[in-house]
Amino acid sequence: MESEVLIVEDVMLLMLDDETGSVAGADTLHYTLGGAVLVELALRGRVDSDAGRAGKNGDKVVAVGSGALSDRLLQTAYEKVAKRPQDVQTLLREIGAGLQEPVVDRLVSRGLVRRENKRVLGLFRTTTFPAGDPRHEAALRREIRSVLEGRASPAPRTAAVIALLSSSGTLATLRPALPQSAEVLTRAKEIENGNWAASAVNTAVTKAAAEIAAATATIVLTTVLQPPA
Repeated sequence: MESEVLIVEDVMLLMLDDETGSVAGADTLHYTLGGAVLVELALRGRVDSDAGRAGKNGDKVVAVGSGALSDRLLQTAYEKVAKRPQDVQTLLREIGAGLQEPVVDRLVSRGLVRRENKRVLGLFRTTTFPAGDPRHEAALRREIRSVLEGRASPAPRTAAVIALLSSSGTLATLRPALPQSAEVLTRAKEIENGNWAASAVNTAVTKAAAEIAAATATIVLTTVLQPPA
């Protein structure tokens, strides 16, 4: 089991409904999870943007640094970046595809959630993920609440989690709910837009959040405009 809890695990933990097993923002989850992994790589100095290789969707992302990453999930994602320079949206799809199950498996292995298989009305099988050891999620939620309510400046990892939740449109739909007010949502949007720090990590968070927001908006618009069957 990998020792350090990744940003993608924290995001997944918050997006999982303890009671129903459903996931907030399921339609665009692969973008959100891909963004979380890409930001983690940026935090570790293993990816960067290359303005000299800009394409129609913006700067290309390139792999930097050397040596294998100790976390297998991150190493797999890094290898996808290293294949060739790609734009952020393409990488979000490539990295995030199929990540839900392995990330949930990691949460179960850590004891942060439990996997329970049940039958509804004795007929339909359903899987829920009630909380296991609640201490990690409780501490994460306290930190996020403190930032959103203006009582603390965000550390890079906390800012990344908030930006990813905000850009995916799931911040207001999490269960249990996080603080909800105009001021809180404005603060989250400011962090999503990069108004929290001047750094390469901030740039990575902002770019990933922008692409997730664009993908979410496109899927929502397609759903709204799709004629009824």
